[in-house]
Amino acid sequence: MRRNLKNAILHSALLLSAVCGGFAEDSSTPPDLTLQASVSEVRLMFSTTNQDSRVIDSIQPSDFAIVDQDVVVHDFRSFNRADYTRLDVAVLVDASGSISSQFRRELENAVQVIAHLDNVPEESFSVISFRDLKPSIVCAGNCRTLMANAPLPVLQSGGLTPLYDSVVFASGWIGQAQTGSVPAARVRRILVLFSDGVDTISVNSFNEAVNSALDNDVILYTIDVSRTRNLQGTRTLRSFSFNTAGRYFSIDDGAAKVIDAILEDCKATYSVAYKLPNSAAGFHEVRILPTHNSGLLFHCRRGYYYPNHQEN
Repeated sequence: MRRNLKNAILHSALLLSAVCGGFAEDSSTPPDLTLQASVSEVRLMFSTTNQDSRVIDSIQPSDFAIVDQDVVVHDFRSFNRADYTRLDVAVLVDASGSISSQFRRELENAVQVIAHLDNVPEESFSVISFRDLKPSIVCAGNCRTLMANAPLPVLQSGGLTPLYDSVVFASGWIGQAQTGSVPAARVRRILVLFSDGVDTISVNSFNEAVNSALDNDVILYTIDVSRTRNLQGTRTLRSFSFNTAGRYFSIDDGAAKVIDAILEDCKATYSVAYKLPNSAAGFHEVRILPTHNSGLLFHCRRGYYYPNHQEN
């Protein structure tokens, strides 16, 4: 957290998280976000899809407006396409329940595809499983070599489910990855979560898990492996992806669709910056709304905190 805050201050920009149009179904569980900086510019990253979940890669500033609290923002200081050159990826697997043949097949497919992506370096691809009291690293640093030519190692299922603790662990794991000569701003950090969304034993809360992902600039793509579609579990997975600018999928969608979405989003992400509308202390909710095409859905993170200077 401190590292990210220092980076934001040094760049004189607030890297915010925002709620975007089209995802009101998850707004009932807002996380307790804590990213703060005393600066005058808000910078927002987002991608756009239509109602059929197809990525739109030709967005213009006239296509959207930003609502920061009650202030409508049309005047942007900058607008450009984000230029990612590297993906840091971790696959997080819920091994606490019975692993169905379809679950294992789609998991192996996802791992195999990621292992062959040219822009995922060897040292930044990990597979982590969780059950009982803590997550376990299946492979790290050698995943590409291991998974490209061999099936996924056997995952021992059963036990309790530390879902939130595992998201915290995996987010920190990706966030600590060394970027080498690649600037941090050009690295997209992805966590692919295979789970039914149920937690039974975590020390951390849902909000703390979301905050950990936001603090480490991690985007969650969640894959619902439940065959019965547990309502609360599905809501949790949707909220994870919604709050971190990712996307939610069912196991029936297949691994190929998930990986395609990750790559499409990576190539069609935009950065927009605007003047801070007001310096009221506290949480500023942000929405991106379409101006012409009501079928556009904007994926981004959900707001930012502005500090109370009297407390500093």
